Amino acid sequence: MIDELAARNDKFLTGIEMYRSHPYKRTLTPPPPLWESGPVQLQDFGATHPDGENGKPVLVIPSLVNRGYIMDLTVNRSFLRFLASKGLRPLFVDWGTPGKAELAQTLDDCVSRTLRDALAVAVDTNSGGPVPLIGYCMGGTLATALAVLEPEDCEALVLLASPWDFHAGTNGPPAAVTMGRTVLERIISASGCLPVDALQSMFFSLDPMLGWNKFRAFADLNSGSAKAELFVALEDWLNDGVPLAADIARSCLFDWYGKNSPANGAWRVAGTLIDPARLDLPTLGVVPTSDRIVPPASAAALVDRIANAQTLTPAAGHIGMMVGGQARARLWKPLTAWLSAV
Repeated sequence: MIDELAARNDKFLTGIEMYRSHPYKRTLTPPPPLWESGPVQLQDFGATHPDGENGKPVLVIPSLVNRGYIMDLTVNRSFLRFLASKGLRPLFVDWGTPGKAELAQTLDDCVSRTLRDALAVAVDTNSGGPVPLIGYCMGGTLATALAVLEPEDCEALVLLASPWDFHAGTNGPPAAVTMGRTVLERIISASGCLPVDALQSMFFSLDPMLGWNKFRAFADLNSGSAKAELFVALEDWLNDGVPLAADIARSCLFDWYGKNSPANGAWRVAGTLIDPARLDLPTLGVVPTSDRIVPPASAAALVDRIANAQTLTPAAGHIGMMVGGQARARLWKPLTAWLSAV
């Protein structure tokens, strides 16, 4: 038993060393922005492909947690460039790295100011007509709020694993929030934000053995293989985090996860109750069946609140649906076909 544990630990350490010494470096550069506000950019991914330059604008909103380039990870694993190749013009909200001003912002600011301004640019790009919204993870929750606030400017809504009922699929509020609230509040108050290390620790708590297992599996790969390169690209992205502004962190942790304010009908933005039932627009809810970050029941709760919404349930996890080996077949193609038919 001891020898077996030692061998497994050695394999884990081998995987760590393989990752640290791997030569892969991300070389993709984002397209030029159409609009900027501080570190936030609205990047025009239509410029990445001839078929997207004059395509229909689509506003794409990623999460505030982790960088958005998971949607543009590598040349062959870029959801945004795929959309452009199919004649759409993705206008991507890159939140950037928050500075002092951004760390003082609230969740209301993100929606009622930043996203409203980005939507106005997208609508102007579409000759004043409404545009579809795509939101990934928390970005979909924010996109829902934006659609409630500006329904005339939103043509359709795509929700990619977007949480709504934060107690669904669980036994109430996450223990990390309820039991650790005092500690989290001290960290936020002392730092003026929720630091990257604290965010990483919370994700680690979802599956403490994940790192152990994935690096042992990585040790078995040929370091020069495409699979190994994708692993490194994903790990680099996971380790390239940004802090979350203090008030935004409190809203997400204590209001969303703690009080379950969206599902309980208590979430307001700029004084407006965010009720998805008010929406009357074509909606596609993507609920990956193996999601460990957003439980499927949490994402399904949002889709169920919107009349006549359609649901796509790819057999994938939260990240795998976006960049996994079957992402193109299980998400990118059906999503693009749905948007083209709207």
